[in-house]
Amino acid sequence: MKSIKAMLPIRRDLKFNPPADRIHNWVDGNVQVTQLMNAMSLVIPVGERFFIDAVRHYRNQITDPDLKAAATAFIGQEAMHGREHDTYNSLMFDRNPATKVFEDRILKLLNTVAKITPNSTQLALTIGLEHLTAIMADALLKEPHMTEKSEETYAALWEWHALEETEHKAVAYDVYQAMVGKGPRGYIERTASLAIATGIFWAVLTPHFVGFVRDEKALGDVKGWREFWRVNFGELGFLRKMALPWLGYFRPGFHPWDDDNSHFLSRMEELAAQYTQQRAKAA
Repeated sequence: MKSIKAMLPIRRDLKFNPPADRIHNWVDGNVQVTQLMNAMSLVIPVGERFFIDAVRHYRNQITDPDLKAAATAFIGQEAMHGREHDTYNSLMFDRNPATKVFEDRILKLLNTVAKITPNSTQLALTIGLEHLTAIMADALLKEPHMTEKSEETYAALWEWHALEETEHKAVAYDVYQAMVGKGPRGYIERTASLAIATGIFWAVLTPHFVGFVRDEKALGDVKGWREFWRVNFGELGFLRKMALPWLGYFRPGFHPWDDDNSHFLSRMEELAAQYTQQRAKAA
């Protein structure tokens, strides 16, 4: 298992500014796959802010200095993700007002959860959704199609996000174990939270995703749907391959670094250098 100190996240202030004219089909020109990724992006800024609040509530109670530093870095990384996806999402809002309606619904849902659940449950939901995010990040990093076949700026933004999600994938989990515990009560809360959050996530996202495809006049595009199936469930299996890692969370002794995919992080510095230079040129 990776130590907290060895995997201390780093806040990177990168700017991407993806092109507006590719917002609808940036994944290899395929509207269906693009709209699924776009629908996920719409959840990110409001979701990241929920995660930040959940971890921040406990940060000053943490006695381990390494874990406290990791929690602070986690908050910094999530804030940067939210900012960049806000810019990305604004391109969707300009193209299709229904996308803003979806984001507003997610925000309302998370605000309701924050009002009616205890802090431990909010942190349990955070670690469950962080696991969902981490396995999606791992799938993206393992599947070249998602980056090599995509418009380069969108691909870089998603790769950066996936790499940082990998880098900090255990932080909120370690905070939960330190603050709530590792016993039966913690196990039940964290696993129930993942099961419930996953069900709600897909139940809310799927009809909106289909609506976004319809709004792009691609609902009857049989060729596009065949490619969508190939990428997500067939030959490439971007979503299909997440099933077993998702189930791994239900092992009583589970820890996010049981699956050590830290080798991907060697790609971070080159990517960060490229977009730090672009940010400097734009300033």
